[in-house]
Amino acid sequence: MAHLKINNLQKGFEGFPIIKGIDLEVNDREFVVFVGPSGCGKSTLLRLIAGLEEVTDGTIELDGRDITEVTPAKRDLAMVFQTYALYPHMTVRKNMSFALDLAGVSKADVEKKVNEAAHILELAPLLERKPKHLSGGQRQRVAIGRAIVRNPKIFLFDEPLSNLDAALRVQMRLELARLHQELQATMIYVTHDQVEAMTLADKVVVLNAGKVEQVGSPLELYHQPANLFVAGFLGTPKMGFLKGTISRIDALSCEVQLDAGTRIQLPLSGPSLSLGSSVTLGIRPEHLNLAKPGECTLTVTADVSERLGSDTYCHVNTACGEPLTLRIRGDMASRYGEQLQLHLDSEHCHLFDAEGLAMTRPLRAAA
Repeated sequence: MAHLKINNLQKGFEGFPIIKGIDLEVNDREFVVFVGPSGCGKSTLLRLIAGLEEVTDGTIELDGRDITEVTPAKRDLAMVFQTYALYPHMTVRKNMSFALDLAGVSKADVEKKVNEAAHILELAPLLERKPKHLSGGQRQRVAIGRAIVRNPKIFLFDEPLSNLDAALRVQMRLELARLHQELQATMIYVTHDQVEAMTLADKVVVLNAGKVEQVGSPLELYHQPANLFVAGFLGTPKMGFLKGTISRIDALSCEVQLDAGTRIQLPLSGPSLSLGSSVTLGIRPEHLNLAKPGECTLTVTADVSERLGSDTYCHVNTACGEPLTLRIRGDMASRYGEQLQLHLDSEHCHLFDAEGLAMTRPLRAAA
């Protein structure tokens, strides 16, 4: 069992706050991903959990035990670093067994643990090689194997795939997901790559400027972002945003007058809506379509298009200069400078208030 609880965790360097009062729980066997832009504090938070940084204020508990002041070696955690941190003069076997050897574990138990980890990670044929004779992906697996043999309560990963090429990142991502299922382990994973966050996590923690913006499952954050930051950060291509004002409200819907020159009726209601208030409407590329006759339309000017084979991303601009991205079939594309009429799928639109907070959420996505 591994249950991690963080209470009002704070960290500052020379009086400058980096982590600003984070409260968080990680449950047994969860795969939790910390995601956010560079400088948001995600790696610092992981290092605080690992004991590699001193806590300025707050507490860290593991299975009810306060480990805030406990040394890293006694926290029963294992960390996998971005740079692998392998010993170049040691074989794969010795790299994986080194911590066990230092701890005085019997040779028979060491051999058993190393062989089991090597089998799981498909490293058995490589045990007598040295790191310089391994590929980047193989080195990363050795680093993971070194953590596995310790049988920690929680695995900590600090951007472990960022040094790999694109194809290898995809392969290693699948291997990590499979490893989590096979080990039934608790894992905390730091990345700036939202694709890794969406595909690996049971629970995503979105960080920004040292604070938690939102915590939830990947699809919950994708369909029900709490604010403009989360809405714009998760999703590739990202959500488009249109400024406007609320022009009408009734019991089951509201109407938004967009600055770009059209009105749209949304199946949204709630006490947070007020007539005449400034709002931002958010819509994802897959919920924008070329308009059909009779549909409410938004006039845009085509910019460049990106053909990806199965899909084409058409980048367009409204009359106000607001950028949007339209996701259409791969065999279609717009011409640069072409005028297009778009239809916004009203059931998938999001509204955010002047402070950037979600006012209501799409009925279909919340159902």
